[in-house]
Amino acid sequence: MALPNFLQPYLASYDLSKLNKDNSSVRKEVITQVLNSGDDKAIRWLFGTYSQKTIKNILHKPKRGAWFKDSLSYWQRILGIKIPFSLVQKAIFDLNR
Repeated sequence: MALPNFLQPYLASYDLSKLNKDNSSVRKEVITQVLNSGDDKAIRWLFGTYSQKTIKNILHKPKRGAWFKDSLSYWQRILGIKIPFSLVQKAIFDLNR
C-alpha cells in the first residue's frame, strides 16, 4: 500500500506512490524520517499505522547517520528506550565528524 502524500516532505527523494509501507526497509526509513522531523499529522499517522512495538524496535537499532541528536534523544525519553551510547553516536547526523 502506498504512503500518503502528506509524508512527502519527510521522504523528499522518494516516489511515495511506489513505496509499500509494509516493506521492512521502507518501514524503517519512514519511521526514522517521520520521528526525526515529522509534524503532528505525520506523527499521528505513524503511530496509527505502525505498532508501538514496531516503532520501538526500529528505534532500538537507529540507522547510522540518519538521526538529529535532539530527535533521537526526545523519542528515547518518550518511548522509554535505552540505546547504547556507541549506537547513539553512530546514529547522529554530524557534518563535523
